[in-house]
Amino acid sequence: MTASAHPIGRSEALPRESMKFIIAASSVGTLIEWYDFYLYGTLAVFFSGLFFPAGSPTVNLLISLATFATGFMVRPFGAIFFGRLGDLIGRKFTFLLTLIIMGSATTLIGFLPSYASIGMAAPVILVTLRLLQGLALGGEYGGAATYIAEHAPDGKRGAYTSWIQMTATVGLLVSLLVVLASRLWLGDEIFKDWGWRIPFALSAVLVVLSVYIRMRLQESPLYQAIKDSGKASSTPLKDAFGNGRNLRLMLLALFGATAPEGVVWYTGQFYALYFLLAIMKVDYVTAYIIVAVAVTAATPFFYVFGAWSDKIGRRNIMVAGFALAVLTYIPVYMWMRANPGNPVLLTVLVFYQCILVTMVYGPIAAYLVEIFPARIRYTSMSFPYHIGNGVFGGLVPLIGLSLISATGNNLAGLAYPMLVAAIGVVVAMKYMGQTHLVRIWDEVGHRK
Repeated sequence: MTASAHPIGRSEALPRESMKFIIAASSVGTLIEWYDFYLYGTLAVFFSGLFFPAGSPTVNLLISLATFATGFMVRPFGAIFFGRLGDLIGRKFTFLLTLIIMGSATTLIGFLPSYASIGMAAPVILVTLRLLQGLALGGEYGGAATYIAEHAPDGKRGAYTSWIQMTATVGLLVSLLVVLASRLWLGDEIFKDWGWRIPFALSAVLVVLSVYIRMRLQESPLYQAIKDSGKASSTPLKDAFGNGRNLRLMLLALFGATAPEGVVWYTGQFYALYFLLAIMKVDYVTAYIIVAVAVTAATPFFYVFGAWSDKIGRRNIMVAGFALAVLTYIPVYMWMRANPGNPVLLTVLVFYQCILVTMVYGPIAAYLVEIFPARIRYTSMSFPYHIGNGVFGGLVPLIGLSLISATGNNLAGLAYPMLVAAIGVVVAMKYMGQTHLVRIWDEVGHRK
């Protein structure tokens, strides 16, 4: 770790009102970015017949999921590009820029003509906009998580950063609710014709409001202190990737934390949704309600596990979530498969998966912040986070449904997330320690 563990001393927090505003302003913007990013995922099954040539429904769904995956695949490149900016210029400027890029790309998807109107130009433009979304998200999360963590006092970093962790799940929930409300309000025929554009157009309004709020934020005090002292990195990419010790930390963070966290996150929410829709053939209203209720009920546990990690450590909570995923995914999905007409039981089973999500995701922002030095923190934590979530996690639906299609076994898709989670248990327990006693201000001295 970058700093030795010390007994937690005097709180260095800003006034409570300021901290509340910092968390709210950072979290609202990040929530909107997740909402933007996951709108396509929420509608992937629907889009498979809208933006692609007519063909096999299964093939079109896989193509639609592959398009969804492109946004994930470029997230590490966004992490490198915007992470460098965040370490060179500052946290505030960078996550303002990513918010604007994400909102613009999402709004443009809302005005994109279908395949029936412009032919192959439709999927080409769609993929391009998904790439822009992925690049923007690659820079957003690291900036927002770092910004909150660098304001938070020692001893409360897990609790405070857990609010930013909620935004991914709440963004998914909001996208589900907006899409469901639009479809029910307009009816399927109008929604398929033009109503699907409403959730995307709504993003423009939300982004303008979020940019206005974020403009009122000041730079992170820890980053400003490092910059004022002349300790800021002038070559963050070289310092992050060219330093053997830091590179080792990034690899450990990837295989022992972010990759297993990523597959648990996407299995518990997205894969569960696709399994209900594409494999179990549950109608979309019921499936959306099941996932929405489960996600809503589980959301407070991000804070529970984030705050708990301040007291007992972050690693073991995350490892417990990885291990439970390995041990219980098959029986959970067998139970789901055996009860297609029992929405209450299905909701409980998806809720259980969402609890595992909160265990692995609630503490991870604080964990990553505490591993890496402030001068290259934005770059160093963003890169493994977005490979773990964007590549390993983002491919869960595509790989899972591909394995089902190839084998004919509708439980085969679970092999991939279970394998990655098992690797995470071994790497984390063997090579990674606890970080909750690390005092990140020791790098520059305590605040004045």
